[in-house]
Amino acid sequence: VQLQASGGGSVQAGGSLRLSCVASGRTFNGYTMGWFRRTPGKEREFVASIHWNGGYTYYKDSLEGRFTISRDKDKNTVFLQMHNLNPEDTAVYSCAADVRPVGSWSRRAPDYWGQGTQVTVSS
Repeated sequence: VQLQASGGGSVQAGGSLRLSCVASGRTFNGYTMGWFRRTPGKEREFVASIHWNGGYTYYKDSLEGRFTISRDKDKNTVFLQMHNLNPEDTAVYSCAADVRPVGSWSRRAPDYWGQGTQVTVSS
């Protein structure tokens, strides 16, 4: 499994970005795809997830409403649309995938990870 993330960049506070994660190497039926982020000095943080088949989504509470996760099954791509960004959103964002449901990810991290893409929000 390969996960290729892109779309990061530098934006002003209040701006928007859309991250993409192209998945390859297998079919992802039954998989859960997700986004995490990490800021230097802090633990990696769950952002959002989506079930590949059913499209069920789950968000970190404080991000729901500003962030939207979606997927394009034809393009094998997962997106993270981020609106109204603020400096606290600055982090390296990574996509992940696992056949296990998102509820298990707090006990064991997803099996597959892509490289991160840097998001920097300036005030």
